[in-house]
Amino acid sequence: MPSETSAKPGKCPLCGKPRAPQYRPFCSRGCRDRDLNQWFDEGYRVPAHEGSDGDTDDGKFGGD
Repeated sequence: MPSETSAKPGKCPLCGKPRAPQYRPFCSRGCRDRDLNQWFDEGYRVPAHEGSDGDTDDGKFGGD
């Protein structure tokens, strides 16, 4: 069973520098905060998925 200490450290998903344990998976507070800002500014979006009848999911309820 592999231990966490023998695992190869990964890279920061934003800048590619080695990860810092206290900011994992990022390398620094700056990269962590930049990622959080992307979420706040809606920079990350999940594409809408189409229902079984071909209509897109617009978030409305009911079947009028």
